[in-house]
Amino acid sequence: MSEQPVPAARQQLEPDAADGLRAYAAKTRESADQLAAVLEDIAANGLPAVEDCTPWEDLREAHLARLAAQRPAVA
Repeated sequence: MSEQPVPAARQQLEPDAADGLRAYAAKTRESADQLAAVLEDIAANGLPAVEDCTPWEDLREAHLARLAAQRPAVA
């Protein structure tokens, strides 16, 4: 049997940092679940009709508008 190195002691996070990390993990998990659901739907039902889709340029512009709205205005 090979010798396993003894892991170094782990540095504990501050409670607020740990809570923030858990929240980020939950949001990431939710996004991954949504993506998986879309992929499973495509696998089961095929690609949607082009007429039912939103062009990526429109999605990009909407996302950029959301980001701009979140950013404080520069005086």
